[in-house]
Amino acid sequence: MTLIENIRLALRAVRANMLRAVLTLLIISFGIMALVGILTAIDSAIYSLNDNLSYLGANTFEIEPGGERARGGRRGRQEKRDKPVSYRQAHDFKSRYDFPARTSISMSCTSTATIRFEEKKTNPNVSIVGADENYLAGKGFDLEAGRNFTSKEALEGSYAAIIGADICQSLFKGKAERAIGQAIFAGNIKLYVVGVLKSKGSSMNQSEDRRVLIPLQTAKRYYGTANTNYRILVAVDDPNQIDNGVAWATALFRNIRGLKAYQDNNFEISKSDSLIGIIKDNTRYFRFAAVGIGIITLLGAAIGLMNIMLVSVTERTREIGVCKAIGATRRTIMVQFLTEAIVISLMGGLVGIFLGVLVGNGVTLLLGGNFLLPWGWISIAIVTCSLVGLASGLYPALKAARLDPIESLRYE
Repeated sequence: MTLIENIRLALRAVRANMLRAVLTLLIISFGIMALVGILTAIDSAIYSLNDNLSYLGANTFEIEPGGERARGGRRGRQEKRDKPVSYRQAHDFKSRYDFPARTSISMSCTSTATIRFEEKKTNPNVSIVGADENYLAGKGFDLEAGRNFTSKEALEGSYAAIIGADICQSLFKGKAERAIGQAIFAGNIKLYVVGVLKSKGSSMNQSEDRRVLIPLQTAKRYYGTANTNYRILVAVDDPNQIDNGVAWATALFRNIRGLKAYQDNNFEISKSDSLIGIIKDNTRYFRFAAVGIGIITLLGAAIGLMNIMLVSVTERTREIGVCKAIGATRRTIMVQFLTEAIVISLMGGLVGIFLGVLVGNGVTLLLGGNFLLPWGWISIAIVTCSLVGLASGLYPALKAARLDPIESLRYE
């Protein structure tokens, strides 16, 4: 018998025992759905983060205060977060860092601002960021219309503003040219739009398009406090010199922070490529969990499928005897039952793949990620289903192949 004929016989057997086949098929489907769904969601989130952090290319690094440390203080208390980077320290670094690179200083003002233009206003979820003239280049933002801040505006302050694509859409119906020169209000601060950013999309529900940039000195004047942290972003001209740039920055910033030779750094320098690596490392536990859930579910499905095949062998004993009587060999009978088990398993796998991709991408889209079709995981799921069908059908197929034709014909 050919493979096509075996598949047809398998489908006919599935239709003859529809309820049992469907129940087993669903168990396999849920196992594959758990496997593919979780892994798809993780991969989609990582690719989305990777795309949205692409502005922090292989030639950039960021200087931040040191994080929470667990080295333990007295009475079991942890040390506090290191002191923030002050405006003076950030400005000193920018003026003294003479490595071939561009340095940007920025500060986060608020993430709950409402922007108004005449009678229109945005939702209260707009971020206001204070930035200098190098911020757009360092972060990889492009202008749809208008201009960037000048170094004088960043240093002395002005009421210029660069708005994101979502702000332009809400207040000016997406017409960037119309927005240029218009007066908008961030709270009680009157700003004049000098530029509109091109859309960058969102990552994990954090939109890059719902933001307003204002000159750094203006941000310091209205939003700065003694504890404000100023972010330093350095874009090295030659990506191959990134490590030298980091070493140079470390030495200079230690000097600016007044650290002695024996003292540890009270700041951290993070490269964007290492950030993606950290994210991927942290998600490996979710991958292990997804694989574990899928394996446990598929193990139960394999047992159920084997049970169905054994029952099928018993019910079709007389049919097996007839087939052997007219010349069917042991190999033919074994291949027929193995094909039937694999077909059921693959049918369940295809349903599970569809549900898994749907669920995984649904979760990712809710979190602000992008749609992804995980061909790698789909291929693994298909191979896994084939192996489950093969393992579950092997013993029943061998049992069917070894039946005595005479005893089978007499079976009632």
